[in-house]
Amino acid sequence: MATVRLKDIRKRFGATEVIKGIDLEIEDGEFVVFVGPSGCGKSTLLRMIAGLETISDGTLEIGGRVVNEVQPKERGIAMVFQSYAIFPHMTVRENIGFGLTVAKAPKAEREAAVQEAARILQMEHLLDRRPSQLSGGQRQRVAIGRAITRKPEVFLFDEPLSNLDAALRMDMRMEIGRLHKELKTTMIYVTHDQVEAMTLADKIVVLKDGEVQQVGAPMDLYHNPANLFVAKFLGAPSMNLIEVEVAEARAGSAVVKNPALDPIELPCKLDGLRPGERLTLGLRPQYLHPSLDPSEGKLHGKVKLTERLGSETVVDLELTDGSPLIAALSEDAVFERGREVSLTFRPEQTHLFRGSPN
Repeated sequence: MATVRLKDIRKRFGATEVIKGIDLEIEDGEFVVFVGPSGCGKSTLLRMIAGLETISDGTLEIGGRVVNEVQPKERGIAMVFQSYAIFPHMTVRENIGFGLTVAKAPKAEREAAVQEAARILQMEHLLDRRPSQLSGGQRQRVAIGRAITRKPEVFLFDEPLSNLDAALRMDMRMEIGRLHKELKTTMIYVTHDQVEAMTLADKIVVLKDGEVQQVGAPMDLYHNPANLFVAKFLGAPSMNLIEVEVAEARAGSAVVKNPALDPIELPCKLDGLRPGERLTLGLRPQYLHPSLDPSEGKLHGKVKLTERLGSETVVDLELTDGSPLIAALSEDAVFERGREVSLTFRPEQTHLFRGSPN
């Protein structure tokens, strides 16, 4: 196991800088997820850690050793790719033990390592099958098994579940989480799927345009997003972002309003607020509740669409000022299209940001 430290890491392709000075420390045994939209640089950053991309500037340390110029095979890492990258003509046993075969490890050592990996992944009964006889999830477990036999200090996962269907993704998420608990090895995982990030990570690194937006535990980022991008990116459905006007600025709070929102005092950590200033109000769909008495509601709108998902009902509304709003309500909620609805929320569950919601 090992710590991983990135110090002012940069990557340029010609004149274009795609990784823009990242500082990050990953603790020994920690499960860290890089998350962000396509093109944010998360896979490039992972490949730099693996040694598959050169580092333009900065220092990369693994286990206290600077590895900028060290070959991938000598970095103490093992990587699991999006594509399974297993050999179709080999059995599961041969695929899992391939790295040890290339290294000319003794047969007994190789077999013991294969058996241990198969035990961890619960696939002892599959060792004599070929990849064509396996499901997608089983093939991905073979790729993970091959990584396990290398006994790496750091596991790297590059969107390993994106080729699987929804049910298999959930199963494999649980498998990878269980694997981390058993091996207690440092793991770095790249995904664009925020559900994977929230459920697997000890620590999430949110990236945008080659820069770190926020680092922290999943629920810390969910409850205390540092900016509008993180607020909107994490959470399903996405956080509602509503443009509001400051009616009155107070110490630690602000009274805000807009045509669809009755004036309300909300907690606010922003400095230097002025009456008339435009802010963005963030509201999680799960924190909105229908008001039986319209006079007690704070937001007012009309139902455009209702999606009943079993565990909850997602209601798409149009506020009285024409802006959209999503509310995730209880499974029993029923709202007809066109119905006028008033919604309430708790002030302490809101966020105020500088900047436009668009």
